[in-house]
Amino acid sequence: MDTSFYTAVRGARTQQTHLDIIANNIANVNTTGYKTKRAGFLDLMYYNMHAPETTDTRLQAGTGVLTERTDTDFTTGGIIQTGGRFDYAISGYGFFMIQDPLDNSLTYTRSGSFALSQRQDGLYLTDAQGRLVLDAQRNPIRYIDGELTAVPGIFDFVHTNGMLSVGENGFTPVAKNGAAVAAADAELLQGTLENSNVDLAEELAKVIESSRAYSYMLKMVQTSDEVEQTINGLRG
Repeated sequence: MDTSFYTAVRGARTQQTHLDIIANNIANVNTTGYKTKRAGFLDLMYYNMHAPETTDTRLQAGTGVLTERTDTDFTTGGIIQTGGRFDYAISGYGFFMIQDPLDNSLTYTRSGSFALSQRQDGLYLTDAQGRLVLDAQRNPIRYIDGELTAVPGIFDFVHTNGMLSVGENGFTPVAKNGAAVAAADAELLQGTLENSNVDLAEELAKVIESSRAYSYMLKMVQTSDEVEQTINGLRG
C-alpha cells in the first residue's frame, strides 16, 4: 500500500475521534457545570519529494494527522437562578472540592447541584453520587439544627490545562496542575447553577465539517486501494 492509503486511514480515525468528542459535547449540552472538550491535532512527519531527506526544499508531502490530546474549555457557562437552598455556582475561576467517603479520593467540579445525604453520624451536604462536599478548610459540610455548618469551598490550580475528566463534569489534577489552593477572586452564588458551556450551534457545525472530512478520507482509502489493485494487475 502507498502512503496515501495509510494517510487516509489515519485521517479517518482522527475524524472519528473528533466526532466522538463532539457527540459527547452535544450529549452534555444540558449537564450542569459541563465543560466543552476540544480535540488537539498533531501533524505527523513530512518528507521531501524527489529529493534527499537533508535537502532544504518546499516540495514536501505529509503523512497525516493524529489526535494528540483532548483539551477542556473552562469558560464559564451561563448562570441560572434556581432558588434551591443547596444549589451553588461559582462566579470566576475555581472548583468545588468533592471527597469520596469510600477512599477519600478528591474530585473537582463546577457543578454545584448538591443535596443532603444521611450518614451514620448525621446529615451531610453531598453531590448526586453521595460524595461529600468540602468547605474552605477541606472539611465535610454537615447539616445540624436546620443549618449547614459551612458553605462549599472554592479551590483553583496554577494551571488547569491537562486536568483529567472524571464522569460528566468532574476533574482530577495531574502533576503539572500543582496543588489545589483557595481561589482568589471567585464568588460563591447560592440558589444558582452554572449551565454547560457547550455552544450547540457550533458543535452541530463541527459535526457537518468533520463528517465531510471523514467521508473524504474513506473515499481516499477506497481510491488508493483501487489504484493498488490496478497496479498489481498490470504487473501480472
